[in-house]
Amino acid sequence: MKNLILAIVLFTTLISSLVFSQTKRTPASFGREEYIEVEKNVRLHVTDLGEGEPIVLIHGWPLSDAMYEYQYADFIQKGYRVIGITLRGFGLSDKPGGKYNYDVFADDIKVVLDKLDIKNATIGGFSMGGATVIHYVAKYNAAHVSKMALFGAAAPIWTKRADFNYGLWTKEDVNGLINLNNTNRPELFSTFGKIFPANDTSVSQGHGAWLGNIQAQASPYAMIEGLKTLRDSDLRNDLKKITIPTLILHGKLDKICSYDLAEQMKALLKNATLVPFEKSGHALFIEELEKFNNELFNFIKK
Repeated sequence: MKNLILAIVLFTTLISSLVFSQTKRTPASFGREEYIEVEKNVRLHVTDLGEGEPIVLIHGWPLSDAMYEYQYADFIQKGYRVIGITLRGFGLSDKPGGKYNYDVFADDIKVVLDKLDIKNATIGGFSMGGATVIHYVAKYNAAHVSKMALFGAAAPIWTKRADFNYGLWTKEDVNGLINLNNTNRPELFSTFGKIFPANDTSVSQGHGAWLGNIQAQASPYAMIEGLKTLRDSDLRNDLKKITIPTLILHGKLDKICSYDLAEQMKALLKNATLVPFEKSGHALFIEELEKFNNELFNFIKK
Protein backbone atom coordinates (compact mmCIF):
# COMPACT_ATOMS: atom_id res chain seq x y z
CA MET A 1 0.00 0.00 0.00
CA LYS A 2 2.83 2.37 0.91
CA ASN A 3 4.51 1.61 -2.41
CA LEU A 4 1.27 2.43 -4.25
CA ILE A 5 0.88 5.76 -2.45
CA LEU A 6 4.52 6.62 -3.15
CA ALA A 7 4.06 5.78 -6.84
CA ILE A 8 0.97 8.01 -7.03
CA VAL A 9 2.83 10.90 -5.36
CA LEU A 10 5.77 10.54 -7.75
CA PHE A 11 3.47 10.34 -10.75
CA THR A 12 1.55 13.46 -9.64
CA THR A 13 4.81 15.36 -9.08
CA LEU A 14 6.05 14.39 -12.53
CA ILE A 15 2.85 15.51 -14.22
CA SER A 16 2.90 18.82 -12.31
CA SER A 17 6.48 19.52 -13.28
CA LEU A 18 5.71 18.78 -16.95
CA VAL A 19 2.73 21.15 -16.91
CA PHE A 20 4.85 23.83 -15.19
CA SER A 21 7.64 23.44 -17.72
CA GLN A 22 5.16 23.80 -20.57
CA THR A 23 3.74 27.02 -19.15
CA LYS A 24 7.22 28.41 -18.52
CA ARG A 25 8.67 27.37 -21.86
CA THR A 26 10.38 30.24 -23.68
CA PRO A 27 8.37 31.21 -26.76
CA ALA A 28 9.95 30.65 -30.16
CA SER A 29 9.43 34.32 -31.05
CA PHE A 30 11.04 37.00 -28.93
CA GLY A 31 8.63 39.71 -30.01
CA ARG A 32 9.51 43.33 -29.26
CA GLU A 33 7.02 45.97 -28.28
CA GLU A 34 5.44 47.69 -31.26
CA TYR A 35 3.82 50.33 -29.04
CA ILE A 36 5.51 52.06 -26.12
CA GLU A 37 3.61 54.23 -23.65
CA VAL A 38 5.33 57.59 -23.13
CA GLU A 39 2.72 59.03 -20.77
CA LYS A 40 -0.69 57.98 -19.55
CA ASN A 41 -2.93 57.19 -22.54
CA VAL A 42 -0.24 58.08 -25.11
CA ARG A 43 1.51 55.25 -26.97
CA LEU A 44 4.00 55.67 -29.78
CA HIS A 45 4.44 53.24 -32.65
CA VAL A 46 7.99 51.87 -32.71
CA THR A 47 9.63 49.76 -35.41
CA ASP A 48 12.37 47.75 -33.68
CA LEU A 49 14.13 45.26 -35.94
CA GLY A 50 17.48 43.53 -36.27
CA GLU A 51 20.39 42.94 -33.93
CA GLY A 52 23.56 44.88 -33.28
CA GLU A 53 24.57 48.50 -32.87
CA PRO A 54 21.41 50.64 -32.66
CA ILE A 55 20.29 53.27 -35.17
CA VAL A 56 17.35 55.45 -34.08
CA LEU A 57 15.39 57.21 -36.83
CA ILE A 58 12.86 60.05 -36.50
CA HIS A 59 10.55 60.92 -39.39
CA GLY A 60 9.55 64.28 -40.83
CA TRP A 61 6.25 66.18 -41.04
CA PRO A 62 3.67 64.77 -41.74
CA LEU A 63 5.09 61.28 -42.31
CA SER A 64 5.80 58.41 -39.91
CA ASP A 65 8.58 55.93 -39.17
CA ALA A 66 7.35 53.95 -42.20
CA MET A 67 9.25 56.43 -44.43
CA TYR A 68 12.47 54.57 -43.53
CA GLU A 69 11.36 51.26 -45.06
CA TYR A 70 14.40 51.08 -47.37
CA GLN A 71 16.81 52.07 -44.62
CA TYR A 72 15.42 49.35 -42.32
CA ALA A 73 15.87 46.69 -44.99
CA ASP A 74 19.45 47.71 -45.76
CA PHE A 75 20.75 48.20 -42.24
CA ILE A 76 19.22 44.99 -40.86
CA GLN A 77 21.15 43.11 -43.54
CA LYS A 78 24.31 44.97 -42.52
CA GLY A 79 23.98 43.77 -38.93
CA TYR A 80 22.38 46.74 -37.18
CA ARG A 81 19.38 47.17 -34.94
CA VAL A 82 17.04 49.81 -36.38
CA ILE A 83 14.55 51.66 -34.20
CA GLY A 84 12.06 53.96 -35.89
CA ILE A 85 9.92 56.11 -33.61
CA THR A 86 6.71 57.69 -34.87
CA LEU A 87 6.03 60.93 -33.06
CA ARG A 88 2.67 61.45 -31.37
CA GLY A 89 -0.01 62.61 -33.76
CA PHE A 90 1.43 60.85 -36.79
CA GLY A 91 1.27 57.45 -38.47
CA LEU A 92 0.16 54.66 -36.16
CA SER A 93 1.01 56.51 -32.93
CA ASP A 94 -1.69 57.88 -30.64
CA LYS A 95 -3.06 61.29 -31.55
CA PRO A 96 -3.95 63.17 -28.35
CA GLY A 97 -4.76 66.82 -27.98
CA GLY A 98 -2.23 69.08 -26.32
CA LYS A 99 1.18 70.41 -27.30
CA TYR A 100 3.18 69.30 -30.31
CA ASN A 101 6.56 70.98 -30.04
CA TYR A 102 10.21 69.95 -29.90
CA ASP A 103 10.16 69.74 -26.11
CA VAL A 104 7.29 67.23 -26.17
CA PHE A 105 8.83 65.24 -29.02
CA ALA A 106 12.23 65.13 -27.30
CA ASP A 107 10.66 64.02 -24.01
CA ASP A 108 8.81 61.22 -25.81
CA ILE A 109 12.00 60.01 -27.50
CA LYS A 110 13.79 60.00 -24.15
CA VAL A 111 11.11 57.77 -22.60
CA VAL A 112 11.31 55.29 -25.49
CA LEU A 113 15.11 55.09 -25.38
CA ASP A 114 15.02 54.77 -21.59
CA LYS A 115 12.56 51.88 -21.77
CA LEU A 116 14.54 50.13 -24.50
CA ASP A 117 17.78 50.73 -22.58
CA ILE A 118 19.55 51.98 -25.70
CA LYS A 119 23.26 52.80 -25.51
CA ASN A 120 25.68 54.48 -27.96
CA ALA A 121 23.14 54.78 -30.77
CA THR A 122 23.34 56.88 -33.88
CA ILE A 123 20.22 59.05 -33.94
CA GLY A 124 19.01 60.45 -37.25
CA GLY A 125 16.15 62.72 -38.19
CA PHE A 126 14.54 63.92 -41.42
CA SER A 127 13.11 67.44 -41.92
CA MET A 128 11.06 68.27 -38.78
CA GLY A 129 12.48 65.04 -37.35
CA GLY A 130 15.97 66.46 -37.85
CA ALA A 131 15.02 69.53 -35.85
CA THR A 132 13.53 67.24 -33.20
CA VAL A 133 16.76 65.25 -33.01
CA ILE A 134 18.80 68.44 -32.59
CA HIS A 135 16.62 69.51 -29.68
CA TYR A 136 16.73 66.03 -28.12
CA VAL A 137 20.54 65.85 -28.22
CA ALA A 138 20.91 69.39 -26.83
CA LYS A 139 18.23 69.05 -24.14
CA TYR A 140 19.37 65.66 -22.86
CA ASN A 141 23.10 66.05 -23.43
CA ALA A 142 23.17 63.24 -26.01
CA ALA A 143 21.60 60.67 -23.67
CA HIS A 144 21.66 57.16 -25.19
CA VAL A 145 23.42 58.37 -28.36
CA SER A 146 26.99 58.93 -29.53
CA LYS A 147 26.41 60.25 -33.07
CA MET A 148 23.79 62.40 -34.82
CA ALA A 149 22.67 62.47 -38.46
CA LEU A 150 20.47 65.13 -40.07
CA PHE A 151 18.63 64.53 -43.35
CA GLY A 152 17.15 67.62 -45.03
CA ALA A 153 16.65 69.02 -41.55
CA ALA A 154 14.32 71.97 -40.93
CA ALA A 155 16.94 73.84 -38.91
CA PRO A 156 18.39 76.07 -37.54
CA ILE A 157 15.22 78.06 -38.35
CA TRP A 158 12.67 77.14 -40.99
CA THR A 159 11.24 80.62 -41.54
CA LYS A 160 13.02 83.84 -42.44
CA ARG A 161 13.33 86.59 -39.86
CA ALA A 162 15.21 89.86 -39.37
CA ASP A 163 18.42 88.16 -38.19
CA PHE A 164 18.12 85.00 -40.34
CA ASN A 165 17.64 85.55 -44.05
CA TYR A 166 17.96 81.91 -45.10
CA GLY A 167 15.50 79.30 -46.24
CA LEU A 168 12.47 79.69 -48.49
CA TRP A 169 9.54 80.29 -46.15
CA THR A 170 8.15 83.27 -44.28
CA LYS A 171 5.84 83.03 -41.29
CA GLU A 172 3.06 84.29 -43.54
CA ASP A 173 3.71 81.43 -45.95
CA VAL A 174 3.34 78.92 -43.13
CA ASN A 175 0.14 80.60 -41.95
CA GLY A 176 -1.16 79.95 -45.47
CA LEU A 177 -0.30 76.28 -45.12
CA ILE A 178 -2.14 76.14 -41.80
CA ASN A 179 -5.21 77.70 -43.42
CA LEU A 180 -4.99 75.20 -46.26
CA ASN A 181 -4.81 72.34 -43.75
CA ASN A 182 -8.01 73.66 -42.15
CA THR A 183 -9.91 74.04 -45.42
CA ASN A 184 -8.48 71.63 -47.99
CA ARG A 185 -6.00 69.13 -46.60
CA PRO A 186 -5.82 67.10 -49.84
CA GLU A 187 -4.66 70.26 -51.59
CA LEU A 188 -1.99 70.73 -48.91
CA PHE A 189 -0.73 67.19 -49.55
CA SER A 190 -0.76 67.86 -53.29
CA THR A 191 1.17 71.11 -52.87
CA PHE A 192 3.89 69.45 -50.83
CA GLY A 193 3.93 66.44 -53.13
CA LYS A 194 4.84 68.70 -56.05
CA ILE A 195 7.81 70.34 -54.29
CA PHE A 196 8.99 67.27 -52.35
CA PRO A 197 11.24 65.83 -55.11
CA ALA A 198 13.88 67.63 -57.17
CA ASN A 199 11.80 67.23 -60.33
CA ASP A 200 8.87 65.33 -61.83
CA THR A 201 10.85 62.14 -62.43
CA SER A 202 13.22 61.91 -59.43
CA VAL A 203 10.56 60.12 -57.36
CA SER A 204 8.47 57.46 -59.09
CA GLN A 205 4.69 57.59 -59.10
CA GLY A 206 4.64 54.47 -56.95
CA HIS A 207 6.89 55.99 -54.31
CA GLY A 208 4.86 59.19 -54.43
CA ALA A 209 1.64 57.27 -53.77
CA TRP A 210 3.35 55.32 -50.98
CA LEU A 211 4.44 58.53 -49.23
CA GLY A 212 0.97 60.00 -49.76
CA ASN A 213 -0.61 57.07 -47.96
CA ILE A 214 1.77 57.51 -45.03
CA GLN A 215 1.10 61.22 -44.60
CA ALA A 216 -2.66 60.74 -44.83
CA GLN A 217 -2.49 58.88 -41.49
CA ALA A 218 -1.44 62.07 -39.68
CA SER A 219 -3.85 63.86 -37.38
CA PRO A 220 -4.99 67.20 -38.90
CA TYR A 221 -4.57 68.75 -35.44
CA ALA A 222 -1.01 67.42 -35.11
CA MET A 223 -0.22 68.73 -38.58
CA ILE A 224 -1.33 72.24 -37.59
CA GLU A 225 0.62 72.18 -34.34
CA GLY A 226 3.66 70.78 -36.17
CA LEU A 227 3.52 73.65 -38.66
CA LYS A 228 3.38 76.15 -35.80
CA THR A 229 6.46 74.53 -34.26
CA LEU A 230 8.28 74.66 -37.60
CA ARG A 231 7.22 78.29 -38.05
CA ASP A 232 8.27 79.57 -34.64
CA SER A 233 11.28 77.54 -33.46
CA ASP A 234 14.89 78.72 -33.33
CA LEU A 235 17.45 75.97 -32.76
CA ARG A 236 20.63 78.01 -33.09
CA ASN A 237 21.48 77.77 -29.40
CA ASP A 238 20.76 74.03 -29.42
CA LEU A 239 23.18 73.48 -32.30
CA LYS A 240 25.93 75.36 -30.47
CA LYS A 241 25.63 72.98 -27.49
CA ILE A 242 26.15 69.79 -29.50
CA THR A 243 29.62 68.26 -29.63
CA ILE A 244 29.03 64.67 -30.80
CA PRO A 245 30.01 63.78 -34.39
CA THR A 246 27.29 64.85 -36.81
CA LEU A 247 26.54 63.96 -40.42
CA ILE A 248 24.45 66.35 -42.50
CA LEU A 249 22.91 64.93 -45.68
CA HIS A 250 21.04 67.55 -47.72
CA GLY A 251 19.66 67.86 -51.25
CA LYS A 252 21.10 70.70 -53.31
CA LEU A 253 17.71 71.03 -55.06
CA ASP A 254 15.60 70.95 -51.88
CA LYS A 255 12.52 73.19 -52.26
CA ILE A 256 11.25 72.64 -48.71
CA CYS A 257 14.43 72.96 -46.62
CA SER A 258 16.86 74.75 -48.91
CA TYR A 259 20.54 73.87 -48.99
CA ASP A 260 21.63 77.10 -47.32
CA LEU A 261 20.01 75.79 -44.12
CA ALA A 262 22.46 72.86 -44.18
CA GLU A 263 25.35 75.30 -44.48
CA GLN A 264 24.07 77.25 -41.50
CA MET A 265 23.77 74.06 -39.43
CA LYS A 266 27.33 73.07 -40.25
CA ALA A 267 28.58 76.51 -39.24
CA LEU A 268 26.94 76.23 -35.81
CA LEU A 269 27.93 72.63 -35.04
CA LYS A 270 31.35 71.89 -33.56
CA ASN A 271 31.93 68.51 -35.22
CA ALA A 272 29.91 68.19 -38.41
CA THR A 273 30.39 66.87 -41.94
CA LEU A 274 28.12 68.13 -44.72
CA VAL A 275 27.49 65.90 -47.74
CA PRO A 276 25.56 67.49 -50.61
CA PHE A 277 23.16 65.42 -52.71
CA GLU A 278 23.47 66.99 -56.13
CA LYS A 279 20.46 65.22 -57.71
CA SER A 280 18.04 65.40 -54.78
CA GLY A 281 15.28 67.61 -53.53
CA HIS A 282 13.71 66.99 -50.12
CA ALA A 283 13.25 63.27 -50.86
CA LEU A 284 16.97 62.46 -50.79
CA PHE A 285 16.32 59.21 -48.88
CA ILE A 286 14.56 57.91 -52.02
CA GLU A 287 16.01 60.04 -54.84
CA GLU A 288 19.58 58.94 -54.12
CA LEU A 289 18.79 55.90 -51.99
CA GLU A 290 22.08 54.04 -52.46
CA LYS A 291 24.19 57.12 -51.74
CA PHE A 292 22.02 57.98 -48.74
CA ASN A 293 22.41 54.55 -47.16
CA ASN A 294 26.12 54.33 -47.96
CA GLU A 295 26.92 57.75 -46.50
CA LEU A 296 25.01 56.92 -43.32
CA PHE A 297 26.66 53.49 -43.09
CA ASN A 298 30.17 54.90 -43.52
CA PHE A 299 29.48 57.52 -40.85
CA ILE A 300 28.17 54.98 -38.35
CA LYS A 301 31.02 52.50 -38.78
CA LYS A 302 33.81 55.10 -38.31
